Amino acid sequence: MSEPEDDFIAQSEEARSGLVGEFFAFLRDNKKWWLAPIIISIVGLGLLVMLGGTAAAPFIYTLF
Repeated sequence: MSEPEDDFIAQSEEARSGLVGEFFAFLRDNKKWWLAPIIISIVGLGLLVMLGGTAAAPFIYTLF
């Protein structure tokens, strides 16, 4: 077998990682660490919006 096929087979036999693992691998491989605070902020804001419509809303509003 040729070299690219060996690499492909080796990668296909590795354990699959989740979305978060893929994201951190992307950040590490592409040196894009500046994206991490942006993504964390967007996820945090999304959680606040989602929790704002639940019974936890009065407790969230007291934080601000």
